Amino acid sequence: MPVLGPKSREKLTGVHPDMVRVVERAIEITKQDFSVLEGVRTAERQRELYAQGRTQPGRIVTWTLRSRHLTGRAVDLVPYPLDWNTAAKFDAIYDAMMAAAKELKVKIRSGMDWDRDGRKREAKETDSPHFELV
Repeated sequence: MPVLGPKSREKLTGVHPDMVRVVERAIEITKQDFSVLEGVRTAERQRELYAQGRTQPGRIVTWTLRSRHLTGRAVDLVPYPLDWNTAAKFDAIYDAMMAAAKELKVKIRSGMDWDRDGRKREAKETDSPHFELV
């Protein structure tokens, strides 16, 4: 049974309590273990990520300087052990997060379904690790 490890719990420090509750419930109901990659970000970290793929090497990983990570209203979750290439693992995390949010009556959305229409990875819906409060 998956559990949140100490590093993941540490990365939830400062994250909005509703989002923490959803993440904690999701790990209880999923078979796909996952880790918290990022919770709260500093403005400096957000600027670094925004520069990536623009003025710094790497691929673009964010489209905004005003991320909900800055206010603790977003988390990035990744399969454990880390696997960026298996969509089904991200889908399992998505399913658990959505089920947990529904059960707890917390409104969230995912970067793989920004418009919340239930169709994953449509045009520009490519941020599979990202979940945020709405």
